[in-house]
Amino acid sequence: MTNVIETKEPLKIGYQKTCNCPDNHISCVTAKEWVKGMVIIQTFYYGGRDVRDKNVHPAVFPISLPAHFIKLLTHKGELVLDPFVGIGTTLVAAKDLGRNAVGFDLKEEYVETAKKRLAQTTLESDTRQIAIVDEARNIPAYWEENTVSLCITSPPYANMLNRPRLNKSIRGNLRDNGQYLKVQQYSNDKRDLGTMDHEEYADALTEIYSGILPLMRPRAHCIININDVWWENKRYLTHIYVIEALQKAGFEFRNTFIWDKRDLVNKVGIFGWPNNFISLGATMEYILDFWKPPSQDSKVSDQ
Repeated sequence: MTNVIETKEPLKIGYQKTCNCPDNHISCVTAKEWVKGMVIIQTFYYGGRDVRDKNVHPAVFPISLPAHFIKLLTHKGELVLDPFVGIGTTLVAAKDLGRNAVGFDLKEEYVETAKKRLAQTTLESDTRQIAIVDEARNIPAYWEENTVSLCITSPPYANMLNRPRLNKSIRGNLRDNGQYLKVQQYSNDKRDLGTMDHEEYADALTEIYSGILPLMRPRAHCIININDVWWENKRYLTHIYVIEALQKAGFEFRNTFIWDKRDLVNKVGIFGWPNNFISLGATMEYILDFWKPPSQDSKVSDQ
């Protein structure tokens, strides 16, 4: 069952596991699947249902990325949150895997696209996936505390898209494509993280995730897909800003994964040659893992 909500109202959505897994298991995966999932360097590929048209959305991660962490970190029937849901990739992954999910986005156009994508998923499920037109700061108004089992998203990378696209990572004779010299900003809304410099961006993330923290179950994980920004011959360590912002919000940093994108980068340009030593950032992205710390009387063993 899929809904799109455009006004604030209390949500009635499932969040308890419906599987028969032991209570001390973090998810439904087998030991073999767990070991494969904990490898730091991961590859995620785009499939037939993924949207890669930058005119629809400038930056969409593949369904396989949220699906990977939903499987590792939740049980069937539990609740997944995406505070910057875009065109609904996380919701599609949650529906595929029998998880309830809620996503928020400022842009109504994106939410409508999410609705269409979910409608195309014919899999029958007792779960709900809900897309809401609202800013992430308002998320705490929608449901009760200690109900979310996983928060996963790929937020705007500060103001990275808020400038003409130069396509410097693409081979020179291929740069003049449909996106060349276009500004592919998500929106001009001042509340949009994609309009902010890094300091304002970090402050906004701290505010947003301070509101999300009470909604999370103890030891529930929060996954953020992010990359650093290169602009005017300077590298901005966006992933460090994200880590510091979430720690200020009360989350505890746990793990770093790397999305190895080398197989997705074709006909790459000669970036920085011959006199500027610049790594090609398009070949990887960070996946940062945090959790809501357990209370002092229920610490998790390191074993």
